[in-house]
Amino acid sequence: MKLLAFDTSTELMSIAVMREVDGEARVWQHTSAGGAQASGALIPAIETLMAEARLGLSDLDAIAFGRGPGSFTGLRTACAVAQGLGFGAGVRLLPVDTLLAVAEDARLRHAAASDRLSVLALLDARMDELYAAPYDYYQGCWQQRSEFSMCRPQELPAAPVDALAGNVFVQHGARLAVPATLPRWEALPTAAALLHLAPALLAEGNALRAEDALPLYIRDKVAQTTEERATAKATRGMPNRPQT
Repeated sequence: MKLLAFDTSTELMSIAVMREVDGEARVWQHTSAGGAQASGALIPAIETLMAEARLGLSDLDAIAFGRGPGSFTGLRTACAVAQGLGFGAGVRLLPVDTLLAVAEDARLRHAAASDRLSVLALLDARMDELYAAPYDYYQGCWQQRSEFSMCRPQELPAAPVDALAGNVFVQHGARLAVPATLPRWEALPTAAALLHLAPALLAEGNALRAEDALPLYIRDKVAQTTEERATAKATRGMPNRPQT
């Protein structure tokens, strides 16, 4: 398959292109700073990567993008760019849950040989909160065990899993309400993970017309009051007692 994938839901902008060369899949990748910079840098980086892969947009079978949850600005940027490219080239879009991509990135980096795996995927939601979702992997397929949740680190819902995966451990690790012995795998919703997920998601009929592809927002409120920021700061200074 010929695929373009990108994600700007975190502070990392990740882009990848896949096509077959001499009978084998080859991947071109680009990573750089995301966040506020992604809106101006994403399209030029895509154009460069597509040129390296010697592909035109109309050659693509689909464009995959991280739909959320994640940074509001990042999600809007990814969706708007995907829609613009999809409309212009007549290519269908594949919105992919960012927490699913986190689980897949963790599997590829830490447990690629495992046929069965359970992961609690976590992303920093800012405002002293996390996005979370548990996933089970079996014989090449992922299943989401329950709905997305957003919570404070010390209120993380219990979920029997093999490992935690995400980008929350440096800032929130000491307060996570989970056993201290549970493995913690750094992972992100990378474009490479989106490419790995894309064939199965496309086979399941998840590709959409450009006008039907939308971001996934979990939170409506995007800023804290002064009082809420003070409370969050005080809470972070409190000792945490992980479950054992």
